[in-house]
Amino acid sequence: MVRVGIIGIGNMGTSHARNIFDKKVPGMQLTAVCDISEARRKFASEAFEGIEVFDNAEAMLDSGLIDAVIVAVPHYDHPTYAIEAFKRNIHVMIEKPAGVYTKQVKEMNEAAKNSDVVYGIMYNQRTNPVYQKLRDMINRGELGHIKRITWIITDWYRPQAYHDSSTWRSTWKTEGGGALINQNPHQLDLWQWLFGMPDRIYAKASFGKYYNIEVEDDVMAFLEYDNGTTGEYITSTGEAPGTNRLEVACDMGKIVIEDNSIIFHRNVISEREHNKINKEIFKKPECWKCEIPADFSGGEQHVGILKNFTNAIEKGTELLARGEEGINGLTISNAIHLSAWTGKTVDVKNFNDEEFYSLLQDKIKNSTVVKEERQVVADTSGTY
Repeated sequence: MVRVGIIGIGNMGTSHARNIFDKKVPGMQLTAVCDISEARRKFASEAFEGIEVFDNAEAMLDSGLIDAVIVAVPHYDHPTYAIEAFKRNIHVMIEKPAGVYTKQVKEMNEAAKNSDVVYGIMYNQRTNPVYQKLRDMINRGELGHIKRITWIITDWYRPQAYHDSSTWRSTWKTEGGGALINQNPHQLDLWQWLFGMPDRIYAKASFGKYYNIEVEDDVMAFLEYDNGTTGEYITSTGEAPGTNRLEVACDMGKIVIEDNSIIFHRNVISEREHNKINKEIFKKPECWKCEIPADFSGGEQHVGILKNFTNAIEKGTELLARGEEGINGLTISNAIHLSAWTGKTVDVKNFNDEEFYSLLQDKIKNSTVVKEERQVVADTSGTY
């Protein structure tokens, strides 16, 4: 059995704890948890009988009770506790995002190289068979050249009550961002997992457009690739009911993923080949509307990632989401922020870690939203 401890018994930490404690992850045993909130420690003691409860993460890491740790704390501290675990050769699963800024995540990845552990990240959307199917089609060349990618992901609705539910949410100082750093890491990871890293990004963002917060709640980004592919990424936490639609225009037609299904508007021949041989001024290539078969259940999500993590530790199975890959989606997120802050197109390949970090520190220093003025109604997520 892989003995696992969890740092942070908030919303996600509790969810992981329940899945493991209820034996939904074969080969993994919950043996310890840690939180600096007395209320969350009391909850954990009552909810998960027989485990050890700590108020200090280092004490849990040094206890000898765990072989692996799940880091489910506020974003800034993900690298901090991962690095402490690497020092002790404890296997690490970090929650998304990998961190808040690329500079700290590069330090975390470097620390991982110097340890002999399994290092994963909770990118549970990679378990979704719909995205796995699309990735397989792209890798097999079935789409031809990808011309345009448009992802509208605005169904992350979060009312003011959400932002007020915990003292660390929705400020530059304690969360490090809004929609991009909290709700969107999964889609930004899927973007690079499916299509690769863009070369340039230009973005506009609104900060506190819909809510009494200082971070972004509405974003539009334009992504460019050196091979001619372009992309649009549109996200918001202020739309209801919102949309989740991924559209991929390609030589062989158009893919649409919406409502967890895949529709391929498939050209009989590629548009480029049609363009070469066609002599009629308005004729389009013949196109078939095809529903691509896939498991539309959404996959095993968090449990699937934990199963894969356990098998990687016990059997050497390849990780579905390697921790080192967390830098990719975060770089896209940071580049969108940097472009929105500066009004400039950002070079993603040569992303300026120091410039982003410096501007983020200015945001923290000049924070204007005082948390206490928002009448925080609850703090059920714990300080971790």
